Amino acid sequence: MATLRDIKRKIDAVKKTSQITKAMNMVAAAKLRGAQQNMEGFHPYAAKFNEVIRRLASGVEDASSYPLITPRDEVKKIDLVLVTADRGLCGSFNNNLIIAAERFIRQRTAEGIEVSMVAAGRKGADYFRRRRYDVRKRVTGLLNKPSYNDAFELGQDVIERYESGECDAVYGIYSHFVSMVKQIATVVQILPIVPEEADEKAGYFEYLFEPSHEALLTDLLPNFVYVQLLEFMYQTAVGEHAARMAAMENATSNCKELVRSLTLIYNKARQAGITKELMDIVGGAEALK
Repeated sequence: MATLRDIKRKIDAVKKTSQITKAMNMVAAAKLRGAQQNMEGFHPYAAKFNEVIRRLASGVEDASSYPLITPRDEVKKIDLVLVTADRGLCGSFNNNLIIAAERFIRQRTAEGIEVSMVAAGRKGADYFRRRRYDVRKRVTGLLNKPSYNDAFELGQDVIERYESGECDAVYGIYSHFVSMVKQIATVVQILPIVPEEADEKAGYFEYLFEPSHEALLTDLLPNFVYVQLLEFMYQTAVGEHAARMAAMENATSNCKELVRSLTLIYNKARQAGITKELMDIVGGAEALK
């Protein structure tokens, strides 16, 4: 009977775990709806802003007047902004971002380039600090409710370092949301801003500037960085909730399957115990005869 008690205890424990994973799935689904609405509302603006700024930058005659679109003659040091989640229990979501960051760092290091990391998210920061990577700055809590202020503070930091010459390029790694079941770890160059290449098939665009082209670019180029970073946060936040929802749904299904297996084992052990008791009774009756 001790074995039956152990199995029953396991069944109860798995059922409780199933209740927890189901609740976490529902919480992730609720958060996902809000995060997806924010992302879908912001994405068209970010895409158009990106397009317009690159077109404006392509019309600059003297790029040296604008540090944010002036590439360095030689790239010796790169700042990498890695956006991950603060929490786990979301399958391979964080691991995919970390693998992409490690691959990027190895490639650049092999080229003789020094990489300094800005870790926006506890999971990425903890992983790379434990492995003695150069984590220059750590920021947490950004994906709970992504805001322009957070993107502004993060963007100002990398812009100041780029303009002062402390780094020669800035890259970002984030989770690009494709669908509920697919999120891709994506590497994007943030600085220097790459102007749009002329495409004769796409036609030409003419802009009227008020105030001047120079004044407008001076004001908008930093905002390009802030908008990029905010887009990274929105995309990664949606990917995190989608990945967690899928992971918790799989965990709940596994718990149910485990309960079925344990229940079958429990019934077999119980049946074996009853059969053994019946055999003892029959044996005793036969002995009395």
